[in-house]
Amino acid sequence: MANKIEELKKDIAEIENLEKHAIRQRVKDILSIEKRKLVSEVVRLEESQSKMEITVEQQEPKISPKTTNIPYEVKLSNYAWDQSQKFVKFYITLPKVNTVPAENVQCNFQEKSLELIVKNLENKDYVFKVTQLLYSIDPKSSTYKVKNDLILINAAKHEDIHWSHVTEWEKKASENKKMPSLDMEDKSDPSAGLMSLMRNMYETGDDEMKRTIAKAWTESRNNTPKF
Repeated sequence: MANKIEELKKDIAEIENLEKHAIRQRVKDILSIEKRKLVSEVVRLEESQSKMEITVEQQEPKISPKTTNIPYEVKLSNYAWDQSQKFVKFYITLPKVNTVPAENVQCNFQEKSLELIVKNLENKDYVFKVTQLLYSIDPKSSTYKVKNDLILINAAKHEDIHWSHVTEWEKKASENKKMPSLDMEDKSDPSAGLMSLMRNMYETGDDEMKRTIAKAWTESRNNTPKF
């Protein structure tokens, strides 16, 4: 599963690189649709992997009777995120989190970081931490809430700025990453890789995707200036 997640992340990085070369808005929309599908798949696989890890962690630890009631720390690294005009939203899935007292769930906000702590959930303390956020947040306006097996963190933006990534290092890693499959095409024709991806998306996509790509292609040809 880990290998598949890694491959999907590489596909997402490649689409992000292609988005930089796209000019027409409809082509950008197509790439955005495909990227959202891949991101959703990565989140789904990571959640499944997280549940498997939690299941293993929930097995009876081999500890002495004297330390049975002392919770041990479990770090949470899997999450999904989204954003609105005012907030960057983090979704953390944690089974049975709604069964602990409200005071056992705390989230501390700083201008460039946040830390979620869930205390004594089935004899474990869960910690979710993000540092070096891409932009500063407003700690006083940031909130969090628990709903069933989900924790929603709303990190308040200082300004209405679109976040391309969650952290500074993620953005730098994305910008520094080279795309071998596009190196040769970029030297001769920056749009070659884009057309190749669209052709592949048309061949493997569903009916809605095929109609969207066909319409974009037709409009592009009709709008091409004639000399």
